[in-house]
Amino acid sequence: MRIQDLHQQLAEIGAKPIHIGRVTRAWLQGQPLNAGTRHQKSEDFLPLSMRNGLPAVSEALEKLIQLRSEHPGEDGSARLLVALADGQMVESVLLPRGGLCVSSQVGCAVGCVFCMTGKSGLLRQLGSAEIVAQVALARRYRPVKKVVFMGMGEPAHNLENVLEAIDLLGTDGGIGHKNLVFSTVGDVRVFERLPQQQVRPALALSLHTTNAALRRELLPRAPQLDPAELVELGERYARLVDYPIQYQWTLLKGINDSQDEMDGIIRLLRGKYAIMNVIPYNSLDDDAYQRPAADRIRQIMRYLHQNGVLTKVRNSAGQDIDGGCGQLRARAERVIRTRRQISGTDSTHTGGLNTNAAIES
Repeated sequence: MRIQDLHQQLAEIGAKPIHIGRVTRAWLQGQPLNAGTRHQKSEDFLPLSMRNGLPAVSEALEKLIQLRSEHPGEDGSARLLVALADGQMVESVLLPRGGLCVSSQVGCAVGCVFCMTGKSGLLRQLGSAEIVAQVALARRYRPVKKVVFMGMGEPAHNLENVLEAIDLLGTDGGIGHKNLVFSTVGDVRVFERLPQQQVRPALALSLHTTNAALRRELLPRAPQLDPAELVELGERYARLVDYPIQYQWTLLKGINDSQDEMDGIIRLLRGKYAIMNVIPYNSLDDDAYQRPAADRIRQIMRYLHQNGVLTKVRNSAGQDIDGGCGQLRARAERVIRTRRQISGTDSTHTGGLNTNAAIES
């Protein structure tokens, strides 16, 4: 479902543009669709045909996504496993200080070797209404002042729906443009389209290495942009919107934590309008990749700072519950697959997940 489908449904029950705006804003705030204002009841501004038709519209929106399970973390975050209308599942993350991380796809086609989501491949795109519905759902529990497109999926591969969602969140959703963060592995279309948008979000670029050959290994189906070219494209956008680029660097022990890589970061980013987000890998015991030791992480931070690169450590939310991106959904699939095997109805098809399955954290 896309945003225009919702607007069309509202128009069919007699809504004028002013009514569509009011109902949309109520939905995005996690309120009932007929919510009034401080000084005005809904019956004073919604036509009778709309008031009669809103329950059906509300029911359709409720079916878009439903909370399947919530997994609080010790850091104040909470990972939400949400079911879509077709039974597929994605993850959203309530972040400390009013942030929300949303998904834009079920699965992902980029295939980053260290990412659980990438192991499932791309199953389907989310419609723009399904994307913003994650915000509406989250706002029932907490205020949301910032939305980052860093959940499941590659936003550049679902560009039209993501841009529609960003435009709505930056207008009727009441979120500041720089508090909307578009995260991507890098796609030329992103740098062409974002400057043309009414709402121009902040940009986060997944760098992970300064070595072009290694980047192709780590991100096998990402656009083949040389890291230096990616940084140059990012710098142009940063100067245009007057907001720094966030470069993402998932830190992998023995892979991209070497002194050569740190010197490469300095060569690429010193003097740039940029923030380096170092993300120590959220590793499990049997993972092929591991996070570096705490001392090494501190050494890296100190070295980059001393050499002119603004650097922050961004620990993935939900590490204490093994809830890194894609891990909750993967556990849900395992539970469902086990139950199918026990009942004799096992199938290799992963679509249409049973939303009644118990998810254990």
